[in-house]
Amino acid sequence: MANSVVIVTGASRGIGAATARMAGARGYSVAVNYLRDGAAAEQVVHDITSAGGEACAIQGDVGSETDILRLFETTLRRLGPITALVNNAGAAERLCRVEDLTAGEIERMFRVNVTGAILCAREAVRMMSTKHGGPGGVIVNISSRAARLGSPGEWVHYAAAKGAIDTFTIGLAREVAAEGIRVNAVAPGLVDTDFHASVGAPDRAARLSPNIPMGRPAQPAEIAEAILWLLSPAASYVTGAILEAGGGR
Repeated sequence: MANSVVIVTGASRGIGAATARMAGARGYSVAVNYLRDGAAAEQVVHDITSAGGEACAIQGDVGSETDILRLFETTLRRLGPITALVNNAGAAERLCRVEDLTAGEIERMFRVNVTGAILCAREAVRMMSTKHGGPGGVIVNISSRAARLGSPGEWVHYAAAKGAIDTFTIGLAREVAAEGIRVNAVAPGLVDTDFHASVGAPDRAARLSPNIPMGRPAQPAEIAEAILWLLSPAASYVTGAILEAGGGR
């Protein structure tokens, strides 16, 4: 993947960090976006560069259009024109029923998970589309099995946001297919990360594991493998796909 530059949003931990490390190991120059944990992002960069790769950490809130513009401008300046985007950054509010949600919680959820992802894709299309003189490229959005399962009693609002990502993936894929850009999504099921702890349910993956036919949550690297396949030339005829990685659930 020589001369390939990828932005991975939310890349300081979990699936994003695993994807950034794997992309770096496979020859991508990697922009490691993060929101708060600069030390964790710099560790990801160190892991990539110490193995001979190229990477840089760029702070930015995907819920802010200003920060998104700066993310893309900084990546262009430091690494070169992007050829890939992994829309991984996501927000999750507390687990609760719909009747207990506030308007603010819903707005924050959609601002990062939907609006932010769409704005990042917009900037990627502007850089990559052959219509605009770009070389083409690939966008991989991170959806969730929650979009199909609904997450009743816990995360219906999160599931709704990821359902929007599925629809956006299909529509954008058809919109830019003739412009050299492939757009797909990966829909993970339960993954063993600290994402669950961040919403006050550190035991959630273990608690729900009996509902997974494979009997366990995924490791972040297993989801990263799916993402890297969709980024790669091996998936050259795949666009508008939602790749489910849920252990059969």
